[in-house]
Amino acid sequence: MAKILDRLLLFIYSISVGAISAAVILLISGVLPYELNYQQEQNVIIAAVVAAAILFILSLRFFYISVRRDRASLPSVDQRTEYGDVQISMETIENLCLKATSRFRGVRDVKARIRVVESGLEIMIRAVVDGETPIPTLTADLQKAIHDHVQEITGIPVSFVTVYIANVTQSPNYKSRVE
Repeated sequence: MAKILDRLLLFIYSISVGAISAAVILLISGVLPYELNYQQEQNVIIAAVVAAAILFILSLRFFYISVRRDRASLPSVDQRTEYGDVQISMETIENLCLKATSRFRGVRDVKARIRVVESGLEIMIRAVVDGETPIPTLTADLQKAIHDHVQEITGIPVSFVTVYIANVTQSPNYKSRVE
C-alpha cells in the first residue's frame, strides 16, 4: 500500500512541478500578463507559500525513500530448523542453478529466475544451446540436474523447473583455404 501511495505522490509531485515551471516560464516570457491588485497579489503569495511547503514536504519524502535501506530488496527463503532460523538468498539459489547447468556441454548464456510458492521453488531457466545435442534430451537432463542439485544443497523442495531455449549459437564457419 505504501508503494502505491508513494507512486501517486510522485505523480502529483511531477505534475505540480511541471505546471509551476510552465507557469513561471510563461510569466517571465511575458506571454501571460501578471498585473494584479493588492488583494489578488496577497492571495497569490499565500497560494505560492502553501504550494512550496507541500512540494518541500514531498521532496523530503522522496529523498528519504531514495536513501533508505530497503530490506525487501534482499529476498530470501526462510527455513526453521531445530537449532534456529536459516535464510538462503535468492542469489544463492540462482547461483546453484547456474552451477548445475555449467556441467552441461553446449549450454551457454544461462539465466535463472526463482519464485517461491507454497509447494516449493519454481525455477525458470533461460539458455542458449549450441544445437549439437537434441534439445528434448538436453532440457530433460537440465531439469533433472537443476531440480536434484538445488533440492539436495538447500533442502528446499523444488516444485518444477522450466527451461526456455532462447536461441541456438552460430558456430563460426571456417572456410578452407585453397592454394
